Amino acid sequence: MASSPPRLPEECRTILGFGGTCLDYLAVVPTFPKPDDKCRCSSAKMQGGGDAANTLTCTVRLGLNPRLISMVAEDIHGRSILKELEDDGVDTSFLMVAKGGMTPFSYVIVDQNTNTRTCIFTPGYPRLTPNDISLLRLEDAMRGANFVYFDGRLTDAAYCVAREAAKRDIPILLDAEKKRPGLDGILLLSSYAVCSTKFPQAWTEAPSIGSALVSMLLKLSKLKFVIVTLGAEGCIMLERIDTGFHCEELKTDQPLGDEIDVDNLLMLLEQRKDNKVIHPTCIPSEAMCLRAEGIGTVHGRLFLGTAEKIPPSELVDTTGAGDAFIGAVLYGLCANMLPEKMLPFAAKVAASCCRDLGAKTGLPRITDPCLAPFLQNPTH
Repeated sequence: MASSPPRLPEECRTILGFGGTCLDYLAVVPTFPKPDDKCRCSSAKMQGGGDAANTLTCTVRLGLNPRLISMVAEDIHGRSILKELEDDGVDTSFLMVAKGGMTPFSYVIVDQNTNTRTCIFTPGYPRLTPNDISLLRLEDAMRGANFVYFDGRLTDAAYCVAREAAKRDIPILLDAEKKRPGLDGILLLSSYAVCSTKFPQAWTEAPSIGSALVSMLLKLSKLKFVIVTLGAEGCIMLERIDTGFHCEELKTDQPLGDEIDVDNLLMLLEQRKDNKVIHPTCIPSEAMCLRAEGIGTVHGRLFLGTAEKIPPSELVDTTGAGDAFIGAVLYGLCANMLPEKMLPFAAKVAASCCRDLGAKTGLPRITDPCLAPFLQNPTH
């Protein structure tokens, strides 16, 4: 029998998260109905959701100690969300319960024919505001935190928390899903960013994903790495390497002196993929100067992460897969995992999420045998 992975030291596993919660009503249908049609669902579930709540639930299942700053209303949805988080082990001491109002909820329609899910979101009220943050014991919330995570929502209130984290030199990880007013302020304070497929190019207006990642590192001086998730195609990560020199100051015979177009490098990594491999893998580049035409150069390494090839018979629901990926990245940061180990680990956690209905049902625990191969010598 395989031994359980060693638990991270207490001082290495505290995450403070900020963002949204909601209640998900999930329904699985054979195919998405046409207008004015009726259909019967094959299974259904009511479950707490929201990016921040999903991500922190993933981290607690992986053995971390997450705290959540959020808000629910004092209604049946809010009480259900609160109980579910507490039952899982998420610290809700800093989750505010508003008198009156309405907790957000979503209808999630899972189409078995196309393996897609459609979300219909109903915002709640009141919204979490900077005034609410001023009433929180932020010093207590941040005490001992190794990382602060933001889901990219409620940006005016989130910025207040991010600013306090930056003052305390606590690294920030941002989930950058789409351009939102106020998001840039949080990006400027972030050490790590995990982006949706479209975000890097939308934010930078660069012509390709590779050049957009270079542009992000040039624009955001605190950013240590940026990951763009690509769904079933895996992910791409660009890690900054700080040499103290500009690329132009290095000669080609010096370490990191070699310069290459980032899109060409990405193409070379793609050619090294083995499409027959089912399990997640990571293909790293050497450290070098990465050039984006008309944008600039950065010292760094590019990583191409592949996703697990899930058999159609096992693929149930992709709801929350991105949140699970980010939760696993947070674990990887706490465990000081190398990117070559962290990206396949995160992909495996996300794949486990896809094998059950809802964002939380399939989330694995750190003791799950399916994770064991990815936790051997994570820092080597």
